[in-house]
Amino acid sequence: MPPTISTINPTQGPTTGGTVVTLTGTGMTGTTSVRFGSTNATSFTVNSATQITAVSPPRAAGAAAVTLIHPTGNSNSVTFTYVVAQVPQVTGVTPASGPTAGGTPVVLTGNGFTGATAVTFAGLPAASFVVNSATQITAVTPAGGAGAAVVTVTAPGGISAPDAFFFYAAPPALHNGSPAQGPTAGGTVVTLNGSNLLNTSAVLFASTNAASFTVVSATQITASAPAGTGSAPITVVTSGGTSNPVAFAYVAPPTLSALVPSTGPASAGTVVTLTGANLATTSAVTFGTTAASFTVVSDTQVTAVAPAGAAAPVTVSVTTAGGTSPGLPYTRTATPGI
Repeated sequence: MPPTISTINPTQGPTTGGTVVTLTGTGMTGTTSVRFGSTNATSFTVNSATQITAVSPPRAAGAAAVTLIHPTGNSNSVTFTYVVAQVPQVTGVTPASGPTAGGTPVVLTGNGFTGATAVTFAGLPAASFVVNSATQITAVTPAGGAGAAVVTVTAPGGISAPDAFFFYAAPPALHNGSPAQGPTAGGTVVTLNGSNLLNTSAVLFASTNAASFTVVSATQITASAPAGTGSAPITVVTSGGTSNPVAFAYVAPPTLSALVPSTGPASAGTVVTLTGANLATTSAVTFGTTAASFTVVSDTQVTAVAPAGAAAPVTVSVTTAGGTSPGLPYTRTATPGI
């Protein structure tokens, strides 16, 4: 009994040939040839009694009857239409940029992609690609040099014009950040210096987004720290990848528990011992609004020289990288008259 063909997929292809078609039907085992019109397929494989895959030969534009030649007789025919192959055209590349290391999945849009045999980025073949339709290809970028790379598609109709581009971005790098500490409440404005910082899409303190950031130039960013605790290395993210980290640490706010002595003369010179917590990064000690000279003894103790002032109570506070402490009273007394 001769074989039968029920379907052919796809139903059309370019006049240059090379289209892989799948024929389904019955009785296909033993097929000796597959013909497109009067021309044998370039090659074919009998997958089973119900399926054959064949490669279309070159042929003039128009309909061609596809038949199976079999010892029991020829099959019925199904129609495969030859069309003049369209020169591919790439009209869009999304995303339009990625790291020089490659590996970015991109979607190419355009037309004439059917049967595409190659996708290149600046002449380098894509790491992989899939033809989704005549108007869309998904491809994975190869590694490339920083800058614009022409994207081309090769299909039966030819090679697309060099009108589409993918931009390889060099990876960002951070050299330093200042200050390297700030209060747990956040809000510290950190200046980051580095390279390849344009098009930064995120600044991260550990894994938390900065409260805000501004790209000043390709070598500098300012970022406002979010609230946090402990060590929070800073990194920046661009289309070129994620930078190396630079150190940033959150400092707990200072507290004062005692002043010894808590009273002294209105004249300057009394050495006051301030006891509390989180005092290691003390940057200022004030008696009222007057700054005092001081020495950081430990994280729990600072000594300060009381400045001169009017005989009256004043509030003593310390300022650290973690903020300014609540104050404790220090009372200046008048010098007794003679």
